[in-house]
Amino acid sequence: MSRVMRQLRRTLTAILTAGVVLATPVLATPVAAVPGRTVPQAATGHITWHPCNDAGFPGMQCGTVRVPVDWSKPRAAQLDLALVRRKADDPAHRQGTLLLNDGAGGSSIEQLRLATRNGFPDLAGAMTQRFDIVAVDPRGVGHSTPIRCSEPLKPAGVSYFPKNRAAFDKLVAHNRTFAGDCLRRNGPLVAHVDLTSTARDIEAVRTGLGVRRLNWYGIHYSTLLGRTYAALFPGRLRTMTLDTALDDTTSPLTRIVKETTSAEEAFNRFAAWCTHSAKCALKGHDVAAEYDALVARADRTPVPAAGGTHRPLTGEDIRGATQDYLNIASVTWPALAEAIVKAQAGDATDFTVDPDGTLDPVQVLVPACLDNARPVSTFEQADRLHKSLAARAPHLGGAVRSWTALVGCLGWPVPAKPVQAGRLISGAPPALVIQSTHQALAPHAAGSAMAAQLPGSVVLSREGDDYSMFLLSPCVREATNRYLTDRILPAPGTTCTN
Repeated sequence: MSRVMRQLRRTLTAILTAGVVLATPVLATPVAAVPGRTVPQAATGHITWHPCNDAGFPGMQCGTVRVPVDWSKPRAAQLDLALVRRKADDPAHRQGTLLLNDGAGGSSIEQLRLATRNGFPDLAGAMTQRFDIVAVDPRGVGHSTPIRCSEPLKPAGVSYFPKNRAAFDKLVAHNRTFAGDCLRRNGPLVAHVDLTSTARDIEAVRTGLGVRRLNWYGIHYSTLLGRTYAALFPGRLRTMTLDTALDDTTSPLTRIVKETTSAEEAFNRFAAWCTHSAKCALKGHDVAAEYDALVARADRTPVPAAGGTHRPLTGEDIRGATQDYLNIASVTWPALAEAIVKAQAGDATDFTVDPDGTLDPVQVLVPACLDNARPVSTFEQADRLHKSLAARAPHLGGAVRSWTALVGCLGWPVPAKPVQAGRLISGAPPALVIQSTHQALAPHAAGSAMAAQLPGSVVLSREGDDYSMFLLSPCVREATNRYLTDRILPAPGTTCTN
């Protein structure tokens, strides 16, 4: 592993809490249930707690709660959700429970482990002093009953940007094979990792915790999960902090266009930074031109990864790995520059490493196939959309998460069941929505779209390119803790500059 990548890991784990963190050893407890196991009694919401026997969670409690795989059949197959609880440092002034749930393939438990290891309790202030912190791995993810599939998501010879009908048919056929393998290995769970089922799990967790109302801290996908939970269970949230909100009120095609535009803008900002920053391994170079040349070369002759542990990477692979390198300017931008330099020299290993190593790509894709409508079904439709995206994004070519969800779900045998979004939600608290002015995963306008669904909510803008901003920004941290403790929101239009 390169020096910059080692520094990336050290720095990320030191500054992030419930958001971007990296791969860690496996949690010793709790133990996940067997997918689809049938038990005679219905789920009760009871949490079985015991001291964590893992040194990564000093003084904390580990637990499990059993919930139905299919909430419409509460006495049928069950699964286990895994939790870790960190009690408030100042119990005399404790104000409640704060639920951390990153969701969409990310393990909140592993995120809490790394944050704890690297000083989160000392930096967080009121968040850890006055609130019990509970990390929950969602259904299908991490230490909860996980989805595991043996087929590769995208093997050699399969393209997410098919150039003709034969390539499109090959992609669809592979997706069907992949989905079939997932269904055989995981049973009905594959059809029930959608937002609504996951939100119902949160209510079981709340019941098991014995609290009247939860405090919610959600990042990215978990902003949608929190909104869905608030709609299903009005009055059950005391506060909602939503960091890097997503906008699912528009059509799936519009969302792909907006995300593509945001990611391309982020890449251009990275390239401009790189020309003058001493932290960039390509300082003084035409970074965009060199990146484009690397992609074109890799499409002609895939670039190997060191050690032969990963198949050689095409230009499409490199583009697909770039978006997540754009998420935290001070950390991942230098790492992206070094990844480009290494790949130019014949080693594309760094493009096989997701900066957020707690994300399991299978556990990201399977929920996406349920939560997103599928407006594309033919090669002609996919080709038109791809050409439109490529015109907007000449460097990344539209290789963003929402495109992967669209084409990676083509041919899936399980129907989508997206949440109907956009209506006003009664019974939800006014939310603190934190949104960067520039971000590769979500446009700034997505924050306003989320706030508009939650009456009284305020968007706190943060000048910059980052997400997961609680520990990156003293201004955001101060505003968040004031909201958590006193439920006072910043003035509308406030922008954090530090």
